[in-house]
Amino acid sequence: MQTGLRKSQGCPDEEKTALLIHMYRTMRRIRRFEEVVADLVAAGEAKCPCHLYIGQEAIAVGVCAALKPEDTIWGNHRSHGHYLAKGGDMQAMMAEILGRQTGCAGGRGGSMHLVAKQAGILGTVPIVAGTIPLAVGAALAYKLQGKRQVAVAFLGDGATEEGHFFESVNLAALYRLPLILVIENNLYASHLHLSQRRPLDNLDQIGALFGIPGVRVDGNDVVTVYRTAVEAVDRARTGQGASLLECRTYRWRGHVGHRWDEDVGVKRRDELQEWLQRCPIERLRRSLLLELGISEELLNALDEEVEKEVESALHFARQSPFPAPETVGEYVYS
Repeated sequence: MQTGLRKSQGCPDEEKTALLIHMYRTMRRIRRFEEVVADLVAAGEAKCPCHLYIGQEAIAVGVCAALKPEDTIWGNHRSHGHYLAKGGDMQAMMAEILGRQTGCAGGRGGSMHLVAKQAGILGTVPIVAGTIPLAVGAALAYKLQGKRQVAVAFLGDGATEEGHFFESVNLAALYRLPLILVIENNLYASHLHLSQRRPLDNLDQIGALFGIPGVRVDGNDVVTVYRTAVEAVDRARTGQGASLLECRTYRWRGHVGHRWDEDVGVKRRDELQEWLQRCPIERLRRSLLLELGISEELLNALDEEVEKEVESALHFARQSPFPAPETVGEYVYS
């Protein structure tokens, strides 16, 4: 399946082509990083729980490509992709996952507690729906301070069933806050399918009761995600209030860990094989080759660069020291 770049964008200029290549490279960075982390988990070298983003790369990349460096994103337990897409340092995240002192949280947070203030990542939170009120608080601060910044909350479909979600959406709607809620709907909350949790498949409409417009998009089409995010960002930045994006996608690995996500019965195995054919990276690659005439040599060279970058990040992490045992009491309340 192609993205229809020529039809919808016209003859691409250098800026558009550069953006598409940037998005391709960023998705490749996320994918390869995650594959290496999966190997580390399988080997027992990564001790912390790791929730992998493989298969969902187009959402983080498409949304973050529409943001400015000063805009903030708020992630959850599955946020390696969000971190890299927004500009977080790969070496610092790899070191964090391996519990090293040079990690982005000093080796104390692990895979689910990522931070990169300079890139607008003020912290990820593994508590389901826990990042939503934080994003709303940031958006409220921007409005009170007269800033043109935008806050983005990435959340799973399961987070829409938490009280935090509805309280936050109501507040954001009431004060017309510069907020974007990105629902990464991979159809499963841990192991339970959406149809077993909700009578209607209508997450794109869940903000309508509060006056927040929602839209459902193909979360495996990075171009569509990007265009939709641009509109939502413009709406937020110009004082028109919050928006909700439901991005339909599928995780390839288990809810947590390195294994392929085939642990919840035959239905899941059949679905996975179908979604593997919808790989967001291969989809964009085909479009770059066939629709824009980008050379395969250029894309292969980018892939090689990514491979070296990930290898370098792993080497950096492995060479970094663990936090000193005597510092175990630091950064805690007594």
